[in-house]
Amino acid sequence: MINIDELTLKQVREIQALGLPAAPPDTSHPWEIGKCYLIRTVTMTETGRLVAVTPQELVLEDACWIADTGRFADALKTGKYNEQEPFPDGRVIIGRGSVIDAVMISVSPREQK
Repeated sequence: MINIDELTLKQVREIQALGLPAAPPDTSHPWEIGKCYLIRTVTMTETGRLVAVTPQELVLEDACWIADTGRFADALKTGKYNEQEPFPDGRVIIGRGSVIDAVMISVSPREQK
């Protein structure tokens, strides 16, 4: 049996060169990577495709600030909002501590309205 505390740097590099799979994804949360969400925070509402979850943040792409959802239940059903402002292409990071609630949606809007 190998004692990990006794491995040399050369042995560690040899193990890394084997290309072993990375650690399994963190499933200690209810979020689904690759799905679109409408996320309400203490100050804003955003939509976007979830690309990463860290202990402190949610990372979205194709994100949009929803300034006015209109009738909330209707917005969730139709994906149509009264006022929306897309973020520029790239990633948007949301602090998980600011999240009030979130719901999976079919698509995140990308046009300004």
